[in-house]
Amino acid sequence: MIEMSVEYTDAPATRPEASGGDKMPCPYCGHLLPKDAESCDRCDWTRSGATETAEGKASDAVAVILSVIPGLGHIYKGHKLAGFLWMAGAIPVGIFVFLAAIASAGFGIGLFFFYLIAVMLHAYAVDDRVVAPREDEGEEY
Repeated sequence: MIEMSVEYTDAPATRPEASGGDKMPCPYCGHLLPKDAESCDRCDWTRSGATETAEGKASDAVAVILSVIPGLGHIYKGHKLAGFLWMAGAIPVGIFVFLAAIASAGFGIGLFFFYLIAVMLHAYAVDDRVVAPREDEGEEY
């Protein structure tokens, strides 16, 4: 019987490798990086947090408030197609709510709030596509 052994060299380490005083393991793949590394050259990890500013980030609270008109919160966060789809979806939902309101002596109007809540939750949870403004280079002569 032939026995074969395969070693995966690019698989992440099961335990972070012992790090020296000036090295740290990558949180994604375990590769040793310098302590002040901003990104890993083996995977797509980049440092965020204290060095990241709030400029260029869309506010989740503003997106939720704008979603009172379905789709505006998505457009504000940079998702134009999704915003227009939520707006277009409000038309058939509105027709359904109108018919439900007629059939239920007006109580069906409350169904539209479920749609608004879904739009607001999605606008809150979706990642930003807002691009940070370019750094001002000052006056050029």
